[in-house]
Order: sequence, then C-alpha cells, then structure tokens
Amino acid sequence: MLVPTPYNDTTRAIIGAAIDVHRALGPGLLESIYMRCLEFELKQRDLKFTREVSIPITYKNQDLGANYRVDLIVEDVVVVEVKSVAVVLPVHRAQVLTYLRLTGCPIGLILNFNEGTLVEGVHRVMNQD
Repeated sequence: MLVPTPYNDTTRAIIGAAIDVHRALGPGLLESIYMRCLEFELKQRDLKFTREVSIPITYKNQDLGANYRVDLIVEDVVVVEVKSVAVVLPVHRAQVLTYLRLTGCPIGLILNFNEGTLVEGVHRVMNQD
C-alpha cells in the first residue's frame, strides 16, 4: 500500500512514464536507453527535471574534486535512479539514500527496467533525515 505523502502525484506520474517506456521497449536494454526515453516521457507530462545532477564529494570539509551523479531529479523533490540490473541490491538503496541526504530531496525512486513488468522494478525510498 502506498503511504500518503505530498509527493504521490509526482511519483505516480514518474512511474506512469516509466511504465510507458517499459511497455514500448521491454527489459534487457542499457540504462542509457531507458534514461533517454524516460526523459521524453517526463517532458510529455510537463514534469520539470534535471538530468545527471552533479553533487560534489566533500570529506572533512574538503572538496575532493570528485562528484556523485544523480540520474534525475524531478520537480525538485524526487531523486530517480534508473537501473537495468538482475536484482536491486541493498547497495542501490543505500546509493539513493545518500543522494536524498545530499540533495535534501524527500523521496527517491529506483526504477529497474530489467523486470518482466516495470511494477516489479519500482522501489520507493524515503529520506530518513
């Protein structure tokens, strides 16, 4: 059951866009292909997003000159991580939790396109800060 949040409409629209992509392409392609198609679908739904958002890595207040890359941030509140993997692992959830903490976004979606139906590949992650 979906826990009520103020972001349900946004996450529902993102998931709907991803389902359309999955229905058209099916599983087994590269993440980069799904990303491009998902971006197209988000535009069709008039959702504002930024892609490959760069987040600097700092350690003990020192900029290390390296960056994390978040696949998408939609409507300034939802981190979207696109995957095409056999299994979504705990490390993938940890990755999204880190992105949520660093961006201040309240919610994230892991979309694994390597599933028979996309619904099986949708994982919601809430910011715990």
